[in-house]
Amino acid sequence: MGEQSTGGGAVAVPLSPVRPPEAGPLEQRELRALDIVRRLGTIGALLLALGSLGAGAAPVLNPVQDIPVLRLFARIPTVSLAICFAGMGMLVVGWLLLGRFARPGRARLATRAQLTRTLVMWLTPLMFIPPLFSRDVYSYLAQSEIVHRGMDPYSLGPAQALGVADPLTSGVSNMWRETPAPYGPLFLKLGSWISAVVGDNIVAGVLLQRALALAGVALIIWALPRLAQRFGVEPATALWLGAANPLVLFHLVAGAHNEALGIGLMVAGLELGIRRLPVRVAGDTAPPLARGEVLFIVLGAAVITLGAAVKINAIIAVGFFGVMIARRWHGRITDLLRAAALVTGVFAAVMVAVCLGTGLGFGWVGALGTPGLVRSWISPTAELANLGGVLGIALGLGNHTNALVSILQLAGTALAGLITAKFLWDSFRWRYRPIIGLGVSLGAFMMLHVAMQPWWLLWAVIPLAAAAGTSRFRVAASVASVALAFLAAPPGSTFDGRSFVVPQAYLAAALVVAVAMVVVWRRAPLLLKRDPQPVA
Repeated sequence: MGEQSTGGGAVAVPLSPVRPPEAGPLEQRELRALDIVRRLGTIGALLLALGSLGAGAAPVLNPVQDIPVLRLFARIPTVSLAICFAGMGMLVVGWLLLGRFARPGRARLATRAQLTRTLVMWLTPLMFIPPLFSRDVYSYLAQSEIVHRGMDPYSLGPAQALGVADPLTSGVSNMWRETPAPYGPLFLKLGSWISAVVGDNIVAGVLLQRALALAGVALIIWALPRLAQRFGVEPATALWLGAANPLVLFHLVAGAHNEALGIGLMVAGLELGIRRLPVRVAGDTAPPLARGEVLFIVLGAAVITLGAAVKINAIIAVGFFGVMIARRWHGRITDLLRAAALVTGVFAAVMVAVCLGTGLGFGWVGALGTPGLVRSWISPTAELANLGGVLGIALGLGNHTNALVSILQLAGTALAGLITAKFLWDSFRWRYRPIIGLGVSLGAFMMLHVAMQPWWLLWAVIPLAAAAGTSRFRVAASVASVALAFLAAPPGSTFDGRSFVVPQAYLAAALVVAVAMVVVWRRAPLLLKRDPQPVA
């Protein structure tokens, strides 16, 4: 099904289903060290959960205020923030140490089951806490209630549809109270069912919205190691980098972002779609269709489409899935056209069925630009526009930042489109694995958007974790994940403009993490020693 290029030309590399070299089980001392890592991460998750009671994005009418002992955290937001940062630090350090046991090339590796159990231990304390790092989940609740009441979420914002005094509107960030929903009809329909069950019970609504996110995380955990095994990547490595990533824990679980469901459906669709595709290398003869092959192709395309009906980003996977199919058949232009017709037909049929079946129609297409109303300081496109605006003022030309944002957003989208087209063609010509092209293309669209957020990186990291087996990529993805993990602080308080609070909280957290590392070093010294095993 694929090949990768090298500096001297194309070299055939079978992609599916290829088993990586077998590694042995961990030794007893390594198992003890793994247990220490698990405990470190679990304590970090518990600290993050406790800190969220005072530093999280609690509802306006915070039920924690009525709970003895726990309400103390809501009254000491600075301390709660420090506790959150300490928990974040322990989880990130635990994740990096866990990577030691999931590094390809070692004679002994953690198993898929050991990685999954570790991930479950870390995410369990985050399942029942107030939202962290973002208030988007309250927008989900308000927009879902609009659907439940029979109104159009793609033309009305929460303030217009529900009223400013509605408790669901009060939880929405001011910037989103009068904007339409940018989410797909499937997600809002699922949300309307949640609204029908919980009414205006915001706590129950948050927990059920997080359950949707957890369903997406479960799909990622299910699909990722299977895809990795097909593409010759160690399943444990893919699970570590993609599913146990701090951005998943912080934003998909604690933040309850609907990216979890969108990404989960996307990778699950890819796994189902290529399940019956045979091993192919460039230039060999395509075997006859296997039994059930077309059925699984259609099923995979349908599931990917459901992902796009949650978050439109998943639509990029439809194109690369078509390339996979074309390469499986005979790799000719006619095969590419046939595959494109097949996946496009399935996409159109499923999307029309979802839009009409939910009763929401196609208004969501016109609302896809809503996120671009806010500029993110970590977006290269937005920062370039800001720089242009500053230079315009300095040169006496006036402040043209808003105009530059529109121009650069259009240019960024066009550039990402060109990158996607290049990788589609190069993947079809066997120069790259299509799933690598998918990850790079999604990364381009995310990074070149003016509203780029830390958790958006997961659209690129998760598919790449399944197929990019080089140590260079793992190092780059790890550095980016760690850096972005600390860029979004829990938004539970503005601290009345006291800018010194956050640095003090970071300092206190750093001291706690340093003490934890001393304990880890004394209990399991091998964790902080250089790994003598060869690295792939």
